[in-house]
Amino acid sequence: MSEQPKNEAPESSPDGVVVTRTIAQPLSRVWGVLMTKEGSEALLGRGAMLGEKGQAWKAADGRSGVIRSFHPREQVRFWWRKNDDAPASLVDLRVAAPDEGHTELTVTHTRLAEGVDPAYLQGRWEAALERIESDCF
Repeated sequence: MSEQPKNEAPESSPDGVVVTRTIAQPLSRVWGVLMTKEGSEALLGRGAMLGEKGQAWKAADGRSGVIRSFHPREQVRFWWRKNDDAPASLVDLRVAAPDEGHTELTVTHTRLAEGVDPAYLQGRWEAALERIESDCF
């Protein structure tokens, strides 16, 4: 019987939002899911794909950005904007293995524009990590 995943409560600060989820799967499995169409779309939006540093991306709903850093099985950082007229904010996804059977995903969303609702972003990143977790099983 597999151990239940540990989900930590999201945090927010005046500077950004942090959401962490521990998945009861090895890092190789979770990273593999992140690199699929479904994993990329969970983070970026339908139609968008994670890629190498410097690659631009655009989702069907108008969200867009550029991959700023890409370190396989460790970290992906990207600019994220809600639409072409919105200022860019920074999303950092960290991937770590606290042990062989678990993977911790942490999304940190910073450089938020004035007026952005942190509660909305918390919910958005919680849903993304939940979707990635469900795709791991």
